[in-house]
Amino acid sequence: MLVSISKRLFLVLSGIFYFINAQAQQKTLGMKDAEQTALANYGSIKAKANQLNSSKASLKESKTEYLPDVNLSAQQVYGTVNSQFGPISGYHGLATAASGPVLANQNWNAAFGSLYVSNVNWDFFAFGKSRERVKVQKSIVNLDETDLAQEQFEHEVRVASAYLNLLVAQQLAKAEQDNLNRSIDLQTVVIARVKNGLNPGVDSSLANAQVSNARISLTNAQQTVQDQSNQLANYMGIPPQDFQLDSAFITKTPNNILVQPAISTDEHPLLKYYRNRIGVSDEQAKYLSTFAYPTFSLFGLYQGRGSGFKSDYSSNLNDYSSSYGAGADPTRYNYLLGIGVVWNITMPFRVHYQVKSQKYTSAQYQDEYNLQSEQLKDQQALAETRINSALKNYAEAPVEVKAANSAYIQKFALYKNGLANIVDFTDALYTLNRAEVDQDIASNSVWQALLYKSAATGDFGIFINNF
Repeated sequence: MLVSISKRLFLVLSGIFYFINAQAQQKTLGMKDAEQTALANYGSIKAKANQLNSSKASLKESKTEYLPDVNLSAQQVYGTVNSQFGPISGYHGLATAASGPVLANQNWNAAFGSLYVSNVNWDFFAFGKSRERVKVQKSIVNLDETDLAQEQFEHEVRVASAYLNLLVAQQLAKAEQDNLNRSIDLQTVVIARVKNGLNPGVDSSLANAQVSNARISLTNAQQTVQDQSNQLANYMGIPPQDFQLDSAFITKTPNNILVQPAISTDEHPLLKYYRNRIGVSDEQAKYLSTFAYPTFSLFGLYQGRGSGFKSDYSSNLNDYSSSYGAGADPTRYNYLLGIGVVWNITMPFRVHYQVKSQKYTSAQYQDEYNLQSEQLKDQQALAETRINSALKNYAEAPVEVKAANSAYIQKFALYKNGLANIVDFTDALYTLNRAEVDQDIASNSVWQALLYKSAATGDFGIFINNF
């Protein structure tokens, strides 16, 4: 029997020590750690980064467009050389017309033949078409860089907001737990007094209702904690889990709540992105305008040809060899050099409207930029108002909690001594719970207001470096 009790005691103590050790090992998730994890893992940021890499690769490809086309071709065939009078043309100069004599009747004499060709085509002047294409691609790279920076900035704000929301949800759950504990204390006192005939039985019903209401409120608060925890885990790109957060955002205010941004409004990541959209459209308009002009080209060709048909085959149809070597070895060579110009004279009419359309697109992007700029200015003004209001509430909240706590203690003492009714006491209980909730929200609201200012000014350092 003694051994059994000792074994049970050992298991209980082991469980307690394990729980204490697990709690001690649970690492506090700091705001900066959450931000770094989120920036490294979140899917949309990875997608924007790959989009930027794609644009950089396209830029490298566009720089090679000015290089000439160099083609090498070799063919060895076996067949007949019957011919007819008539024109024939090779495609892109990679093959030349060749035929045998014009005969009165079909014959099936066949031999090997070969053709070896090297060909160069270079559009050496096209009124800056290649240069403008490179500029367009550079502007696209700049756009994708600002798109990535904007996504990172927005995600930093999202993560910080989710972090603060989870923190206040945890504090509200704690307040609801305290409220439940007080309600249970009330229930214990009420039941004792009712049993002793000091209070009417209806008081126990009211106390029971208060406890049930407190349990429901606690359950709802815990569900909110879970929802906010899942949201933060999603933004961080990690599995859902319970987080232990930095309590500094509850116990203290920012070091410098009136800090000013280190960048101008024009350098806001969102405005830089919208400005680069305009830049891409303007460069595309310049690129399109180059299609109205002609293209000047240099081209050259060097050819070697071999044939199993001899030079007098036209007069002696037996003068040919079907051996592979006779046809594979080239015996005649040709070269060709030239300069050409190609100009579709109707292109200027088409390009005119394409450029005009692109300029309207640039004007559209400019209007959107102006709208975003005005909205950010309005948000900056609103941010200052939010900060002032949050500071006032933060200063007032402790006064409310102190007064509500004093009223609760007084009403509790009066009720236990039969000098107050349960309705007065539950009102005091509700007032204290509301005051604690207001205090938790007030302290968190100061940081939320600072985060809003950070988002409006485009300087995340205002928030992240202020504690």
